[in-house]
Amino acid sequence: MFRPFLHHTLMAAGILLGSHAAFAESRVALVIGQSNYRAVVPLPNPANDARAMSQLLGNAGFEVMDAADLSQNEMREKVGDFAAKVAAKGPDTVALVFYAGHGLQIDGENFLVPVDVDPKRETDIPLQAIRLNDVLNTLTSVPSKTRILLLDACRNNPFPAINRSAGHGLAIVDAKTGAPGTFMSFSTSPGAEAEDGSGADSPYTTALLSAAKEPGLSIEDTFKRVRVSVNKATEGRQTPWDSSSLTDDFRFFPGSGAAAPKQVEAKRTVDQWRRELQGKRVEIANEMIVADGTDEAYEAFVGLFAQPPFGPQAREWLDRHRRMVAWNNAVIINTAAGYRSFLLQYPDSDLTATARKLEDRLRNRPNIAASLAAIGGAPNASAAFAPAGTALPTNASLAAPTCPCGAPPLPLKKVDLPPKKRADPDPPKRASAQPPRRPRQPEDDVVVYRRPPPPDYYEPSPSPVPSIGIGIGLGGFGRGGGGYQGRSRGGY
Repeated sequence: MFRPFLHHTLMAAGILLGSHAAFAESRVALVIGQSNYRAVVPLPNPANDARAMSQLLGNAGFEVMDAADLSQNEMREKVGDFAAKVAAKGPDTVALVFYAGHGLQIDGENFLVPVDVDPKRETDIPLQAIRLNDVLNTLTSVPSKTRILLLDACRNNPFPAINRSAGHGLAIVDAKTGAPGTFMSFSTSPGAEAEDGSGADSPYTTALLSAAKEPGLSIEDTFKRVRVSVNKATEGRQTPWDSSSLTDDFRFFPGSGAAAPKQVEAKRTVDQWRRELQGKRVEIANEMIVADGTDEAYEAFVGLFAQPPFGPQAREWLDRHRRMVAWNNAVIINTAAGYRSFLLQYPDSDLTATARKLEDRLRNRPNIAASLAAIGGAPNASAAFAPAGTALPTNASLAAPTCPCGAPPLPLKKVDLPPKKRADPDPPKRASAQPPRRPRQPEDDVVVYRRPPPPDYYEPSPSPVPSIGIGIGLGGFGRGGGGYQGRSRGGY
């Protein structure tokens, strides 16, 4: 009687533990909804999005920190408090940040917009908003297992004073270039604008609430479904985008079985995608490329399906994505030549004004190499004449010999140069012929006398002693050597 009861109890416990396997690690989330902006028209949906996401994440085993309508200082404090909580939970922690509200890109950087901003010019945004990179750096500064950032923050730019000079949407953020274990999702593709939606939630949050609830669905497959759902709901006007450097499996809710090992799918070529899409209905083919989200898939699609509405939409997505990749490369290189190359490739875009401004700024920037050369710190004086904003040569080219013989360069070392000759203010004193004086004892009598000079010991010269002689030269070299080591080197 006892044995069957124990057997059923152990089976029930095993099922319970298996169903909560995804919650074995600590899960903490920060959910921010920015609706009540003070200087512009409020956004109705971010507050609803935040409440719905808090409920979803709470059901998924997250300890949720809710925050709404934060000023700049409040947002900084919340992010800092959240990082402290992640650190307290330990390295086996999943940290998730959900943000709904306005977001902007200025000079290639992304900013989250507090409710108290009131910019009069473009340069006010970096002073009044929150850099997305600062949030990322704060999260990566504490040990954690996985970091997930979900940004419903690409709505239209609401600030007329900077609407013409700032680029549309958000710039690319590639999680693969940062710390491993990071997943980022944006409500629309880079350089595009997201819709707030006509319902209670935005199209992005609505799709996420539905896809994340399915048990056993990996985070990668979850956001594939989010992309397809949002694309359909907006009739192709909006397509979410994500970037991942995850090394561990993550699911919002566990499935009935054990999680399959994480596998990296091989990237398909354009020809492979063309063969895959050939003969498919255009609607099915469009869903396939939207779920995949790569340039190769879109390029194959636009070559096969040119008819509207799907063909032009896919072409627009592909052109915009390539432009944003080129813009991201120019921002990373950050040289005048890099921005000039972008302008030659894309002379008329929403980023043209920003690229020209950054190019002019870098051309007029003081050259660091020139400053180093002026104080003797540049490894090659010719670097001082390099145009501002151009890439400097590598260390190997700087160390190359300048003579045609091709001899290897000499190692840099300290060389004692002969000192500059100088005359002493006083004539040198001859060494005294007197024997060393014996220390006086307390009981000795003090006797003062002067011994007469020995006969023929010294005969004065009839002419004056020259001011520079052997004694002066040796004495001067000894002091000059010390001066070169210490003071004279800087003056030289």
